[in-house]
Amino acid sequence: MDFQVVVLAGGTSKKLVPLVSKEVPKALLPVANRPVISYVLELLELSNLKNLIVVVEGQDAAVLVGSWISGAYVDRLHVEVAAVPEDVGTAGALRAIAHHLTAKDILVVSGDIVSDVSPGAVAAAHRRHDAVLTAMLCSAPVSGPSDSGSSVGKDKAKKPGHYNIIGLDPTKQFLLYIATGVELEKDIRIQKSILRAVGQMEIRSDLMDAHLYAFKRSVLQEVLDQKDTFQSLKRDVLPYLVRRQLNSEVSNGAPQPEENGNEKASSQSNQLVISRILANSSTPSFHELYALGCNGSTPAQRTHKCCVYIAGNSKYCVRLNSIQAFSDINRDVIGDASHLSGYSFSAQNNIIHPSAELGSKTTVGPHCMLGEGSQMGDKCSVKRSVIGRHCRIGSNVKVVNSVVMNHVTIGDGCSVQNSVICSNVQLQDRVVLKDCQVGAGFVVPAGSECKGEAFAKKEK
Repeated sequence: MDFQVVVLAGGTSKKLVPLVSKEVPKALLPVANRPVISYVLELLELSNLKNLIVVVEGQDAAVLVGSWISGAYVDRLHVEVAAVPEDVGTAGALRAIAHHLTAKDILVVSGDIVSDVSPGAVAAAHRRHDAVLTAMLCSAPVSGPSDSGSSVGKDKAKKPGHYNIIGLDPTKQFLLYIATGVELEKDIRIQKSILRAVGQMEIRSDLMDAHLYAFKRSVLQEVLDQKDTFQSLKRDVLPYLVRRQLNSEVSNGAPQPEENGNEKASSQSNQLVISRILANSSTPSFHELYALGCNGSTPAQRTHKCCVYIAGNSKYCVRLNSIQAFSDINRDVIGDASHLSGYSFSAQNNIIHPSAELGSKTTVGPHCMLGEGSQMGDKCSVKRSVIGRHCRIGSNVKVVNSVVMNHVTIGDGCSVQNSVICSNVQLQDRVVLKDCQVGAGFVVPAGSECKGEAFAKKEK
């Protein structure tokens, strides 16, 4: 398909502290005991998109991510891992690796997406419309406005709702307006030229930008070169391309208006444009009609197309870009979206590794996972939770709606609810945690009772 794929894998996102650390960058955070980036890589592999550049913020994080990918995907994918400075933004990351981009079209994918939507379908739509930009949109959650695709629980009642505001043409193929993080109460300003050209626009707040984009490479590089202050694809590059689509400032390879006063040459050029329109589509897009001018005799404007691919309502697409999203995705992938996990579930609708050991009267309920080599004592209960590899869990322990990573020790009589316990943590006896996050290697003293707290070891 001649697409080059760029996976923006991030680094050690501040929004995910204390889950991320120097040893565990965002891309390697576990979802159902697999690094989150593995879900994107396998989705791309299924679409036969195997020529990848994985961009990681920070040299140390890039080494860790590259080492894991080279071991897991040897002989399956051609992956080049590129390190870029931290906090350069998504546009800055692409600007930093621009010299690696050589294909006609570029597919840019966020490395924190967990989805069953085919990137190949987005790429095909991009080529079909000869677009400069195609953005994938998916249904936003009904329960909350979080851009991660998940509600934020008790916090959502305290904060104003922020949504993507999307403007679509009547065919729902073209992107006419996009604003992110916009409060619904605020005014929306839309260009008159676009409204006049398209006739009517559908405004949507129920769609989420999935952070999966196809770009025409020449246009993307031109914008990144000319607009050196652009840092974000979502906040800067996309709105710019959408705003300028009927008065394009980028080179798109389309025939341009004659400027030498030669009416015969202009007429011939116009006939070529009309022939191209008729050859490509029985119903020309509003861009093509607008480019011909009011009388249809002379190309009046240079235009480019910004398109959308809208995933079906039954599809799953969520970004791991917050602690709440991390918990929600882990719950979903061993629950209603278990087809994404890559595992075979038991008759009890759970996954217990053959090497795991359960004590007397210990129960592991449906929608749970117990990893390789983990051991649980007597009279324990696990509900709707993921427990990682080689954990040691004492007796009379309750784990509910939680994620426990690898090599965790949990003492007797502990209770863990709605919490995330990172690798190599030690919970001493009778610890009670509710709505907490415990960073890697932390020791929680015996008898501690904590609610809504985050713990992390001090960096040396």
